[in-house]
Amino acid sequence: MMDLQNTIFEREDNIAIITVNRPDKRNALNKDVRRELRAILEEVKADPRIKVLVITGAGDKAFIAGSDIAELKEMSPLDFHRFAATLGQQLYTDFENLEIPVIAMINGFALGAGLELAMACDIRVAAEGARLGQPEILLGIIPAGGGTQRLTRLVGAGKARELIYTGDMIDAAEAERIGLVNKVVPAAELRPTVMELARKIASRSGVAIRLAKKAINKGANGPLELGLAYEAAMQCLAFTSEDHAEGLGAFLEKRQPEFKDR
Repeated sequence: MMDLQNTIFEREDNIAIITVNRPDKRNALNKDVRRELRAILEEVKADPRIKVLVITGAGDKAFIAGSDIAELKEMSPLDFHRFAATLGQQLYTDFENLEIPVIAMINGFALGAGLELAMACDIRVAAEGARLGQPEILLGIIPAGGGTQRLTRLVGAGKARELIYTGDMIDAAEAERIGLVNKVVPAAELRPTVMELARKIASRSGVAIRLAKKAINKGANGPLELGLAYEAAMQCLAFTSEDHAEGLGAFLEKRQPEFKDR
């Protein structure tokens, strides 16, 4: 993997943790950070021992406060098209399509590209002081890292339009109320809460979780009929696994299952 200058990559047992490490810039995403994130994703994909990925920002001020605006200002329309297909939209989609669950640990501002990356994660847990929003409209541009699409799917068209058209930020409590984040906890409890959740997920069948995520993602943006058919196909695959036999056997024998992720 490339030498990491702007991110930190750690592992705790079968949980991987990415920290965007630019606290002096409120962890804004420039191209160098984005390249490092892409390299880390490849590392995660290649390691079957990793069952959950957590992403956060360094310090207590920001998760990720957006994109590097100076870089955006220098882009031509063609530059942006290439950027969206590689380090922009596509990078967030790569997080979304990662086979294992991804948890966003939101420890401060999650704005613009930061919120777009968080929305590409499976689960979002925020500290009480977090602030979230899509303020691109204030710069004369629109959310273009998936913000117009994922925000609408998460909170509904009406609320998404309001947030995008105004560029307003909301606090963590409001984000939880509208379904933008799963849970809000005191800042001191953020990492312990996220790691407890990650460990719980990691204790389940890795085979079943990967298949469940595929079914969820496949059905999220298509007709119900297609989603149901894909769900049934994923269940058939689950029935071929050793974890399936262990899980059902443990239930009938009234004991805790010992999943092998096979």
